[in-house]
Amino acid sequence: MMTAPRSTALVDRLPPLRGRVQADAPLAPFTWFRAGGVAEVLVRPADARDLAGFLRGLPHDITVHVIGACSNLIIRDGGLQGITIRLARGFTTTAMEANAITAGAAALDVTVAEYAAAAGLAGLAFLSGVPGSIGGAVAMNAGAYGGETSSVLDWAEIVTRSGEIMRLSAADLAFGYRHAHLPAGCIVTRVRLRGQQGEPAIIAARMAEIRAAREASQPIRARTGGSTFRNPDSVKAWELIDAAGCRGLVRGRAQVSEKHCNFLINLGGASAADIEGLGEEVRRRVHAATGVTLEWEIRRIGIPGSRPEIVA
Repeated sequence: MMTAPRSTALVDRLPPLRGRVQADAPLAPFTWFRAGGVAEVLVRPADARDLAGFLRGLPHDITVHVIGACSNLIIRDGGLQGITIRLARGFTTTAMEANAITAGAAALDVTVAEYAAAAGLAGLAFLSGVPGSIGGAVAMNAGAYGGETSSVLDWAEIVTRSGEIMRLSAADLAFGYRHAHLPAGCIVTRVRLRGQQGEPAIIAARMAEIRAAREASQPIRARTGGSTFRNPDSVKAWELIDAAGCRGLVRGRAQVSEKHCNFLINLGGASAADIEGLGEEVRRRVHAATGVTLEWEIRRIGIPGSRPEIVA
């Protein structure tokens, strides 16, 4: 945990902000895993202009982390040094346009899908099957159930590390599999997603199918972080994990889900080291059994409380 004098000294160096500043802020309550350390200083800007002014005045030697819904994230037990920025209320507004919807980066994917469905905007139902927020969906080119963020994005507004507000097209972002080429250090603040006119009842039925499919195949009611590893070419990660005998594997208070073994779950009281260490053990066993080295899809940030053994 960061020491109080250090956090106080950092707060004293920050530029003015209309939003909230909190030293030594616990981050575990924000994460879907409900595990992890504290932020040396947590900053919650009021809106995009507040964020831009803050970053413009922030000394460049101060490290900046950005977190959103934390649905696909492990924050290590030693916490995050420097500034952690979390977008909240000022970044959740949604608005319907002709054949499109604009949404703040902190709006939940499922909420955007529901607004679009109620307005008869088709093509965005897949977002109801994506855990997390819209900003994260852009950064990771999130997709599920036949849809992908890159296929519906018109533009994304960002704030750069130097405090400039910019608008980037989908072409500018050069999307790849679970990746967008965003400028280093930038923060997504708002997006425009396009769709087509559709029948609300039909869209709602499709979303109900997606919800039922998720509930049947994924541990969505557990403390989890979504898909743990990227799918290698021509094979599903869960198939490799299952073949390596890892279904139900436990480390500390973390477990490989028995329902879907590309999900790790917190059984209650797991540390971030338990969860990350279990993931590394899965990678080790899969590599030993198949020769395939799984790549993490879940982001892992911060200072380890203890170091898990890493697969080379």
